[in-house]
Amino acid sequence: MPVITVDLHSIATEQKKALIKNLTKTAAEVTNIPAEKFTILINELDSANIGIGGLTLAEIKAARAR
Repeated sequence: MPVITVDLHSIATEQKKALIKNLTKTAAEVTNIPAEKFTILINELDSANIGIGGLTLAEIKAARAR
């Protein structure tokens, strides 16, 4: 049972569905393993728990919104 794990910021349910569908399809095509054998795990991280260039993602988003 292959497992694909994705860590990212919070996304909408529809985006998760599309991500799961497309990751599964691509992995199955590349590996020749049936799609139903794949498990996709999405770990959502709070924006305060992601740091880029010394700032949290929350800070970066807030600065862009200004």
